[in-house]
Amino acid sequence: MSKKIVKLSWLPVLAGSVFFSFSTKKAADLEIEGFTTPNLELDYTVSPDTLPLKTSEVALKALPRLGKSYTGFKEAIGFKESRGDYKSINEYGYMGKYQFGKGTLNLLGVYDTQEFLNNPELQEATFYTNASRNKWILIRDIKRFVGKKINGVEVTESGILAAAHLAGPGSVKKYLRSYGGQMFNDAFGTSIKYYMKRFAGYDTSFIQPVKNPRVDLSKIEAVNS
Repeated sequence: MSKKIVKLSWLPVLAGSVFFSFSTKKAADLEIEGFTTPNLELDYTVSPDTLPLKTSEVALKALPRLGKSYTGFKEAIGFKESRGDYKSINEYGYMGKYQFGKGTLNLLGVYDTQEFLNNPELQEATFYTNASRNKWILIRDIKRFVGKKINGVEVTESGILAAAHLAGPGSVKKYLRSYGGQMFNDAFGTSIKYYMKRFAGYDTSFIQPVKNPRVDLSKIEAVNS
């Protein structure tokens, strides 16, 4: 009698095992059917663009791609100068997203540095106004040198304007008219040649040359468009 009880006691266990095995297989099949990845490459190598960058490469590759428009131009410079930080002040006192000095700000009609640091729209308008002034000062040199090569770098209008933002229009004039003989490096060792190359080929036709311009906040919307 005890043997029969033992044998019968195995039946529920055996049946449960068979059912569980069947259910698991069915669930696995359903999972595979519902979540297949046809034509998806699962074995891949990391793109070189996602690998750790050298410090010198960060400024060149971390900026979102905005094309070669005026917006792309100003954002590229802003990223190079301060990583786009409107409240940045460096060790030499240059401030804002585009790292303006007090002298340049005063020249453009901006006198309140705290307001400047706290007002992104004012900074954007100031960048445009400064570029407009530099373009007026360098207009003859732009016409004369664009398309030529100096120190192995093709001269473009955007490269000239970027270099003027770095070194001032006077230094850029000397550099161009000496065909690269009169070099310039800022306090961090950045050269006119580097800026001419780094910011070449942007469309800066949006910037209109103006003699002695002043920042006009009423034109902010046009500047940021």
